Amino acid sequence: MTGAATSSLVGPPLWLLAEVTYRCPLHCAFCYNPVDFARHEDELSTADWLRVLREARELGAVQCGFSGGEPLVRDDLEELIAEARRLGYYTNLLTSGVGLTPDRAKALREAGLDHVQLSFQDSTREMNDFLSHTKTFDLKQRVAKLIKANGWPMVMNVVIHRMNIDHIGRIIDMAEELGAEYIELANTQYYSWALENRDQLLPTRRQLQQAEAIVEAKRKALGDRMRLFFVAPDYHDNQPKKCVNGWGNMFLTVTPDGAALPCHTARMLPGLTFPNVKTSSIGEAWFDSDGFNRFRGTGWMKEPCSSCEHKERDLGGCRCQAYALANDPAVADPVCPKSPHHGVVAEAVARAEVPQVIVKPLVFRDPKNSRRLTAIANAVD
Repeated sequence: MTGAATSSLVGPPLWLLAEVTYRCPLHCAFCYNPVDFARHEDELSTADWLRVLREARELGAVQCGFSGGEPLVRDDLEELIAEARRLGYYTNLLTSGVGLTPDRAKALREAGLDHVQLSFQDSTREMNDFLSHTKTFDLKQRVAKLIKANGWPMVMNVVIHRMNIDHIGRIIDMAEELGAEYIELANTQYYSWALENRDQLLPTRRQLQQAEAIVEAKRKALGDRMRLFFVAPDYHDNQPKKCVNGWGNMFLTVTPDGAALPCHTARMLPGLTFPNVKTSSIGEAWFDSDGFNRFRGTGWMKEPCSSCEHKERDLGGCRCQAYALANDPAVADPVCPKSPHHGVVAEAVARAEVPQVIVKPLVFRDPKNSRRLTAIANAVD
């Protein structure tokens, strides 16, 4: 389906991601925030966010994740979570841990926060602090214990790439020591800041195979004590992933400045108009906007996707990755071997196998680099 949609044909958004800020004390080289985040400094007011929560809940949203940036920099986070809880959402805080003091944790628990996902960059202080460009490893250890002390499920997220994949066994051991019930080992998705740093971050095939073997062995040894989720690397697996479980199907992102998006990176796509919640309702954005309807279903597909037997399974893959690698959001995701642009991915994977003699410096996520990269992109355009 493409073009105008109606509520009778489109189900409700079930998952609301409230990106309440792009401000963040960390500077991760693989951050999924847009490279041009410094252009979008205006943040929604508390009243705006409360209205977004109400409207999305009225449409049928049942889960709400508060993310950023670092959501704890918002002084009104407790008020937002309390309203989300009152409305009946299951609430999740996605955090680096910076700012989660005992007093703040108590206030968030009293507000009704259900779930905390804590990010680590590595199992060692040196690599964790290098990758985040901050000295936060010891703080994260303390926050992990604080999460347990407040009775929240201990959920850990670690983005996996060339620089930490060989530590994956130690990362799992660290999670067990901290009492994690669940750990997500998320192989890097190469868009936004990770795409800028892809040559430094893309692992070798041998590294991935060793990591998968270690994860499987740890999974058997741990049994029910901790769940391990290993996000498959699409570059190496040649398997396009269904974009956020289907574009405009269940996932709704609202950015810090109010853009309503079908995924958190969709604003990069040219030729699409995404409404802003300051002037549009959530219902108008979800059901009626061009941005949400353009890639819904399969009617928009070109060959080879339109006749592929897997089109309902993967829905053509990631639209942002298609644009980033092929300059066209409507083509088959280049990770698919059937894509005419698959050579871009194959070349990147082959380059990762070559020993890195000269390594470019990582481009860390910060406002200065955001403005510089945005200026370069504008000059090219």
